[in-house]
Amino acid sequence: MKSTHALEAADVKAIAQAAEKEALAHQWAVTIAIVDAGGHLMWLQRLDGAPPISAHIAPAKAHTAAMGRRESKVYEDVINQGRTSFLSAPQLQGMLEGGVPVMKDGQCIGAVGVSGVKSTEDAQIARAGIAALGL
Repeated sequence: MKSTHALEAADVKAIAQAAEKEALAHQWAVTIAIVDAGGHLMWLQRLDGAPPISAHIAPAKAHTAAMGRRESKVYEDVINQGRTSFLSAPQLQGMLEGGVPVMKDGQCIGAVGVSGVKSTEDAQIARAGIAALGL
């Protein structure tokens, strides 16, 4: 039997606060979503000016990163390299850059998804949030 780690409410708040700080420092209007290891939504925050669609895209990116245990950009790259059949993968709707898994001791304990600016900037915000945990 193995022991596993899990995100707690305090962790989620720390991630959200750091991600928001990164977004506001660059004046980026985004939505920030944080999910647990199973892809279940724990936090959703839409900053002022973020497009309404970002409230759907950010959780999808986070879900994809958690379920796949890797950055959502991996799936975007696979599709862009011609494997379009991957678009039919079940339960993976956010196959765009901006979803980043939260890893602890080699285990995925959740993920952060961000949407609203360039995909590289979305990922930057997600990583800044995760960095707050000092993992």
